[in-house]
Order: sequence, then structure tokens, then C-alpha cells
Amino acid sequence: MSYMFGGNTGAGSALGQSQGINPNNIAMAEQELDMLTDTFNRIVDVCHTKCIKNKYPDGELTKGESVCIDRCVSKFFALNKTVGEKLMAQQQEMQK
Repeated sequence: MSYMFGGNTGAGSALGQSQGINPNNIAMAEQELDMLTDTFNRIVDVCHTKCIKNKYPDGELTKGESVCIDRCVSKFFALNKTVGEKLMAQQQEMQK
């Protein structure tokens, strides 16, 4: 257990001291995970509402539902990329 919790015995303590854990990196990783989770949840909400009927006659997606979801997710990412590029361009213009 001392290896996991930073105890001072054994080779694990030397490894933990040499690598160190940066709290800023952990905070950034947590923020990135939150953003990815939010993006995933928005994709599921939007594409499920758009592509899947309220009634589930079959346990599997139909061909039409599957194609609709593929297109919906693709459009979501394409739009997200375009908006991100526009925002970056605006930010660079403001910095000039």
C-alpha cells in the first residue's frame, strides 16, 4: 500500500518522488474529462431525439436509425470543429 499512497519504504517511494504528481495537471485532466462527458451527453441527447422513435419494436437499431445516428454524430463533430476554428480565429484577431 505504501507504493500507492507515497509511503517512504521500498523502491516505490523513489519512483513516486522522481515523477511527482502535479496538481495542475490533475485539474486540467479533470476539466477535460468533464468537457468530454458533456459533449458525449449532448450528442446522445440530440441524436437519440432526432433519430430514434419513442417506441422500440426491436432490440436492435434499424438500418435507418443507424444511418441517422452516424450522420448526426458526424455533423455534430463537424460543426463543433468549425465553431472551434472560428472562435480561435476571433481570439487571435483580438490579440493583434
